[in-house]
Amino acid sequence: MAKYICPTCDYLYDEYYGGPAPKIEPGTTWEQLPEDWHCPHCGEPKKYFELCRRADGKQDD
Repeated sequence: MAKYICPTCDYLYDEYYGGPAPKIEPGTTWEQLPEDWHCPHCGEPKKYFELCRRADGKQDD
């Protein structure tokens, strides 16, 4: 499962855990989030989040 980070406040959206507001169920993929979803901490739109990658360039698991 992927993780995405907000470039403004560093909130981490982890598909494994879902999200707090509105209640996003665990296992909800990034693609399943509505396009108008935004960071629950600072309000940054979904389109600005970045996929987390490890130092070796691979996706963070």
